[in-house]
Amino acid sequence: MLNVVVGGFFGDEGKGKVVAYLALNDEVSAAVRVGSVNAGHTVLWGGKEFKLRIIPSAFVNGSCKLYISAGSLIRLDVFFREVTTLGVAGRVFIDRNAGVIEDKHVEAEVRDEYLRNSIGSTLQGVGAAMVDRVMRRLKLAQDFPELEAYLVDLVDEVWKIINSGGSILIEGTQGTYLSLYHGTYPYVTSRDTTAAGILSEVGLGPKYVDEIIVVFKSYVTRVGGGPLPGELSIDEVISRGWMERASVTGRIRRAAPFDYNLAKRAVILNSATQVALTCLDKVFPSSARVREWSKLPPEAKRWIEDLEDAVKTPVTLIGTGDDVTHMIDRRKDLGVVT
Repeated sequence: MLNVVVGGFFGDEGKGKVVAYLALNDEVSAAVRVGSVNAGHTVLWGGKEFKLRIIPSAFVNGSCKLYISAGSLIRLDVFFREVTTLGVAGRVFIDRNAGVIEDKHVEAEVRDEYLRNSIGSTLQGVGAAMVDRVMRRLKLAQDFPELEAYLVDLVDEVWKIINSGGSILIEGTQGTYLSLYHGTYPYVTSRDTTAAGILSEVGLGPKYVDEIIVVFKSYVTRVGGGPLPGELSIDEVISRGWMERASVTGRIRRAAPFDYNLAKRAVILNSATQVALTCLDKVFPSSARVREWSKLPPEAKRWIEDLEDAVKTPVTLIGTGDDVTHMIDRRKDLGVVT
């Protein structure tokens, strides 16, 4: 079994929570994270909040192996800090071809007025490192002796797990509309963030994929510049209880009501087979911490059913609170899993 989790909007949809839930409730053998340190995934579990920039959110499953893809860009300080904080040494591995961001990459972006002021970049050195990679100047994980104990051939590892009947969960980064090719260019990131791009970073084609789960928040948020259809004023955002800050930069997220047109296109771009919906409680407060479909308020059920009709894809997972356990799982009821 190989499942891919991908963001459907501009990032911050709740991918970390969805991945953590699946890791705890399914028999997941391994999890792979793509992307870089400019994207933080938040997991609230066991009364603690974890903000992850490199390690897969599936770390909550103590028997799950954790991998970082060849297409990823890591920072050594962030990696070692997360390994220590999460206590995952011995089960976290890096593809030897993963790129490494150095101080010079961060400094180059901080000096770039266009990235800083016009684009609203996170200034984590990701774009500069990606340029060096394209120019074949970037140092890879295999070039750093301190990473030697973590290095693997991820393609070989994944292939062995698939052939042995194991289950793999791939955790995407950011969101569909930050894709370098399919997003709101030039207000995008430096990679393709759709399911196809995610698989490429891991080293897999589509043949072995079982499910592609696109994650939508019950409203739309984005950080930095670029269009946001239906954007609300900050006063309206606060009044609706949608005020959030980005986990990496701390910047206030812009917000807008749920956008069906964006959702429909995201399903197409990712060939999504399932939808995971998060933050339902922020739109329908009476749904907070509900864990059964039958106990949702009627207006919330109707809204979800309308969404399913619009995107022609089942909503299988519904987040109703901040904790990983605040989730309605409809997969068995909808016949997605047995």
